[in-house]
Amino acid sequence: MAQRRTTIIEPEQVRRWAHVAAEAADDKKATDTVILDVGDVLSITDLFVITSGTNARQVRTIADEIEKQLKEQVDVAPVRTEGRRDLTWVLLDYGPLVVHVFSEEMRRFYDIERLYRDVPKERWVSSGAPAAEEAG
Repeated sequence: MAQRRTTIIEPEQVRRWAHVAAEAADDKKATDTVILDVGDVLSITDLFVITSGTNARQVRTIADEIEKQLKEQVDVAPVRTEGRRDLTWVLLDYGPLVVHVFSEEMRRFYDIERLYRDVPKERWVSSGAPAAEEAG
């Protein structure tokens, strides 16, 4: 059984991971990428990156690119992954960061943003920088 790291990871470092993931998703033409700061409402993670692909192939491509860029740029690999078989919702768990890559249909169905509508949110813009943080 894999164990989580016991090393304390600084919030700025986790935010950097989230930005690397969002930029990697953007590079593969993902849509509507957001970063949710869920640390105050969830004890198991600090940030979510949520993004969408238009079809299974794009969902796989986005998830693969995120995993690749996080490994290359900040030398971190997921603790676990789920959803690579059906490619409608791929979850990449990095401990303090969880990345959700949805098909558009599954994203509408689960509507995670609605569940966490009161947490701080950044919308990722295509220029490669986050938009201003929105109030919940």
